[in-house]
Amino acid sequence: MTASVRILGIEGTAWAASAAVFDAESDDVFIESDAYQPESGGIHPREAAEHMHDAVPAVVERALEYARETDDGPETEPPVDAVAFSRGPGLGPCLRIVGTAARALSQALSVPLVGVNHMVAHLEIGRHTSGFEAPVCLNASGANAHLLAYRNGRYRVLGETMDTGVGNAIDKFTRHVGWSHPGGPKVERAAEDGKYVDLPYVVKGMDFSFSGIMSAAKQAADDGVPVADVCYSLQENIFGMLTEVSERALSLTGSDELVLGGGVGQNARLREMLATMCEQRGAQFHAPQPRFLRDNAGMIAVLGAKMYDAGDTIAIEESRVDSDFRPDQVPVTWRTNEPALTAGRGVDETRVRGAEALVDIDRDGGRVTKRRESKRYRHPTLDDRLQRERTTLEARLTSQARREGVPTPVLTDVDPREARLEFEYVGDCDLRDGLTVERVRDVGRHLARLHAAGIVHGDPTTRNVRVSHPERNRAECEREDERTYLIDFGLGYHTDHVEDYAMDLHVFDQSLVGTADDPEPLREAVRSGYAEVGNDRVLERLQDVEGRGRYQS
Repeated sequence: MTASVRILGIEGTAWAASAAVFDAESDDVFIESDAYQPESGGIHPREAAEHMHDAVPAVVERALEYARETDDGPETEPPVDAVAFSRGPGLGPCLRIVGTAARALSQALSVPLVGVNHMVAHLEIGRHTSGFEAPVCLNASGANAHLLAYRNGRYRVLGETMDTGVGNAIDKFTRHVGWSHPGGPKVERAAEDGKYVDLPYVVKGMDFSFSGIMSAAKQAADDGVPVADVCYSLQENIFGMLTEVSERALSLTGSDELVLGGGVGQNARLREMLATMCEQRGAQFHAPQPRFLRDNAGMIAVLGAKMYDAGDTIAIEESRVDSDFRPDQVPVTWRTNEPALTAGRGVDETRVRGAEALVDIDRDGGRVTKRRESKRYRHPTLDDRLQRERTTLEARLTSQARREGVPTPVLTDVDPREARLEFEYVGDCDLRDGLTVERVRDVGRHLARLHAAGIVHGDPTTRNVRVSHPERNRAECEREDERTYLIDFGLGYHTDHVEDYAMDLHVFDQSLVGTADDPEPLREAVRSGYAEVGNDRVLERLQDVEGRGRYQS
């Protein structure tokens, strides 16, 4: 980045009217914010817009004063090189006020305009302050919760909430018990005096859902369970889910760097869980300063500087805001370093660390031993339950899938108490390292057969499919070796719901986007394979699932 760049950033997606000045030479970020605080309940869009209308001019003027006071350039030159603003996602009325202010300033100062995606800014501020090259990012904010990683010139969504954002989910519980907004800090304080009670825990590959746990938490409070116990358990389960899917994303991409973004990232227990997971895994974790976690213009200015330096500015007439602006719609013009996927379970490996387990491979003996690790970040009661349940499910569903004609490894031994399974060795490598259209089409057919039998795999990613290695001599391969095997059924379950089958396909689709160099032909192949065997209603529901991204504030 050009050392002398100075950017004025403006943020106003929901509750925080904020302006900032970023100086690339000193790496200094000045932030002025005025947060909207509703008297009761959550954010009221009309009140938030009224707040923006009054507060944006004031915070912008203070930031400009700072820019002028610290500007060493000629007085005839503007104190900043460009104006960056949050184009979305967010509340439309708030975004329009910020957009109007940014356009006016751009014209008044005669400097370019930069339109920033708010969620990508959360990721980039973590990448900027950590110095990481290719991190996975967990964004955990009021209206959003998702995992992002860079692939093929864009930040790809690896996993996301299927119903509501994590902060909004917590706020729904606190409103139910009569607490004022924001609820997150109140839950964190109450949890200090709580003990663990059982609540739902729902992850689907790298996707997750909060609706069930919220309903159960409200019911528990109504039934007389101490609110402190419910708050403690909410944190343990919700943040455990977010930490688990973060580790799953690290495993899929091969990254050993994780950054945290979003206002919920200020919660000490969430940061502790993520740090513990990364330490156990041998990965690095970074959480930016709290001022960069909550909605703020500092992250808008920092990303704005990177975009400006790359020539990524926007004309006034093209600068319309977008309340549903998805992060994977943004061409990442400011970086070109494509992260290399580390090897999956390949021909020469004898031990592999997955997201949940250590896998010992005896290729000569044709045997694989899988041991689920105790996760230090999880509450011991929850961790013990998940290990036993998932080991039992994996054993049962692996065998049932074989009976339905889906290639899976033969189970030779299982010990639920030790969370250990033994399987025959199949394939040479993960599908991630041997992607072809026909193999992906096979996965579509296999999933359709599973669903016809009422089985959901739960985590069908390109790391949970085994194939022959692409560099093997085909003449040496027996017919059996050419099969496409499904493995790792630990998140699977029985169901007759079309929604669950569509989610299974969605999980696999996201893994293709996150690992393939050219995912589009592969995405089409899995659908065509599914259509050959499966129910058209599942593919129709898949379209609905894909349109549910929670990129609204």
